[in-house]
Amino acid sequence: MTASSALGSSKVMTFVATRDPDRAKVFYRDTLGLRLVEEQLPFALVFDANGTMLRVSIVRDIVLAPYTVLGWQVADIAATAQQLAASGVKFERYAGMPQDELGIWKAPSGAQVAWFKDPDGNVLSVTQF
Repeated sequence: MTASSALGSSKVMTFVATRDPDRAKVFYRDTLGLRLVEEQLPFALVFDANGTMLRVSIVRDIVLAPYTVLGWQVADIAATAQQLAASGVKFERYAGMPQDELGIWKAPSGAQVAWFKDPDGNVLSVTQF
């Protein structure tokens, strides 16, 4: 196995942190609709994000990144944003970035992006390419 092929055929898994696993469980399972696979308390909650493992690590302190840490590619961003908003998700607004009434920004490439935060303040996004 060469260094260039070491992970090329391996599945990706993703991580996000929480201080409050009960609140995170409700958000990721009930609000976002991810299937809770396992509660590995006191270490993590494990979700199935359409075939990708999302481990919500339980931590004492979170150091928030000022950028997106987790995102989803969606087929219809407007419908997704409306559905999330109806579930209580509040979309972020950023100065200098023209966003429509749903909070969707259109990138120069044509991609459309909307950002929101989980209960711990992690920045999440949905993108339509």
